[in-house]
Amino acid sequence: MRRISSSDIVITPDDRLVGSSRPPRGPAPRAQAPAAKAKAKAKRKMMPRLRLDATPLQKLAGLGVLATAVLVGGAVLWHSGAPQRLVRDTGVAVLRATAEGGFRITEITVAGRKRTPTDQIVTALAARHGEPILGLDIGAAKDRLEALPSVRAAAIERRLPGALHLSIVERQPVALWQNNGEFVLVDREGHQIPGAIEGFEDLPLVVGDGAPARADELFALLATEPEMATRVKAATRVGNRRWNLKLDDVEHGLEARLPELEAEVAWHRLAELERNRGLSGKLVTMIDLRVPDRLVLKSEPQQTAAERRAPSEARKED
Repeated sequence: MRRISSSDIVITPDDRLVGSSRPPRGPAPRAQAPAAKAKAKAKRKMMPRLRLDATPLQKLAGLGVLATAVLVGGAVLWHSGAPQRLVRDTGVAVLRATAEGGFRITEITVAGRKRTPTDQIVTALAARHGEPILGLDIGAAKDRLEALPSVRAAAIERRLPGALHLSIVERQPVALWQNNGEFVLVDREGHQIPGAIEGFEDLPLVVGDGAPARADELFALLATEPEMATRVKAATRVGNRRWNLKLDDVEHGLEARLPELEAEVAWHRLAELERNRGLSGKLVTMIDLRVPDRLVLKSEPQQTAAERRAPSEARKED
């Protein structure tokens, strides 16, 4: 015997109509419409209503909790290193794809290099043949090149698909600095330029502590009297406060002592005296210009002067 299922029950149209209180189909009479509305309204009143209204303070507190959750979650994710690894791995993959597409370093050219060793340039550039050319940090490489002692400025240019071109402006020696018995080339800004001094032996000699750092100031001063400037063979920084100059010859030339203050006025005064009186041709060995209203001269003894002239006169007689 099987159980009765819903498929066994058949409801005929006649059975549905018998004993049913359901009104016949079709539009309801107008008189019943207000009653139906009232019944529906009463039913809605009986249902409980969920209120979600919150005060401004409660809303603000909720936003604060949400923001805190977002910040804490972001911080935890960031410290896990996952975003950094994703960015790094994506960048490496992109650069590798560009290199495989032909954008890799195949040639490096340099312009303007004379004294800077090639191995220093290679180390500072930190680039190798075959590496992705788009992966080179141009700004960082430029900074490393300009940190080299002999380089004043540098520029790096990508010439796609595979060439790097370096333009270098080297520091130009303007003087020799004598320090502890050794000679070092310096530029106008006082930067020391390492390397051999061959070919620059005729540059002016600067001596004393702090001399290279004030070289720019000295050469700017000398440039105000160009004819006299060419005769300056040595400059000694005294007490890191002022200069003593040697004209025409490092050892036996006229020594001019400039003051600490108003050195340019004294330099113009020396140039005027030399033009009008020719002090260097009158056996004057030293002129002190440190006092504005007074001129101190030191002359060479006659005997010593005669002895110094004797070899030249002897050569004339020969």
